[in-house]
Amino acid sequence: MMAVLLAGCAVQPGEPRGGLFEVYRDLSVPLSSKAVFAPERFLGLWYEVARYPVPFEAGCVGVTAEYAALPDGRIALRNTCRNRDGSIRAAIAGTAEITGPGRLQVRFAAVPFAAADLWVLWADEDYRTIVLGAPDGRAGWILNRDPVIPADRLAAARRILAFNGYDLDRLMRVPPVPQG
Repeated sequence: MMAVLLAGCAVQPGEPRGGLFEVYRDLSVPLSSKAVFAPERFLGLWYEVARYPVPFEAGCVGVTAEYAALPDGRIALRNTCRNRDGSIRAAIAGTAEITGPGRLQVRFAAVPFAAADLWVLWADEDYRTIVLGAPDGRAGWILNRDPVIPADRLAAARRILAFNGYDLDRLMRVPPVPQG
């Protein structure tokens, strides 16, 4: 991920699981990353509000991604998957290196010999909503600073995914953990 490589997440009834090598976008469509990307504004806590089905996130709700600056210029990340009751189901930590404008290469300690490219496709002006995609089309996420995303920013994020060749019919909403 941003890849939340979370093993052992059981699929909820009716939830699409997705295949490890499933592609969710038309690879003939050029993918564009955010040319003016401010990494310092990207840092902090994000809530996953929509994603493409990937096996390592099957059954996850209330997913969060947290990014923090490291002294060497890389970004520390921690992705957390929750159960419906809010308890932590699994978490994974890693690092991201900026490889170009809006382009990251993510590595997880649990998977030391693998790296995944992750591109920032769009962020609203205030960095409240962000769209991430994998150039190989195997994953994509809409993240928001709050668990509930306003309809206008969700619509804008969906338009960005469509512009970059993603199949919107395969995009699934991620339920937040019920507050109570």
